[in-house]
Amino acid sequence: MIRVFPATYANETTLRAVNRLLPELSTSATELDHDGLQRILENGALTLFLAEVDGDVVGMLTLLVAPIPTGVRAIIEDVVTAESARGQGVGKELVTTALEHARRLGAKTVDLTSRPSREAANRLYVRLGFSPRETNVYRFVL
Repeated sequence: MIRVFPATYANETTLRAVNRLLPELSTSATELDHDGLQRILENGALTLFLAEVDGDVVGMLTLLVAPIPTGVRAIIEDVVTAESARGQGVGKELVTTALEHARRLGAKTVDLTSRPSREAANRLYVRLGFSPRETNVYRFVL
């Protein structure tokens, strides 16, 4: 059984779980320390969801929900499932939980981006009702 829940405390268990998942998310991600995780968890616009199977954290997702002049903006970021748990529905549970949370907070749409090479993830997003947008994504590196 998959249990998805918001992380609320920057304790050692949560910190270890997040840092164990980060390399599977991005090769350039650096480990968080206690203060870094605490800043994330204290940010009122963010919810860090964790997915647990048999007591082990095997996935995470960050949901950003914030009011802007045109409405309530919701963005899903940093979705990752541990390689050992892929294909078990963890990603689906994380995303559907985040969508319900965004709906409760007043969002009408939820955006996410995913690299084309993440074929299984992209298929999941389409199955869950996401559709590609005709847009340009720009990044400015500071």
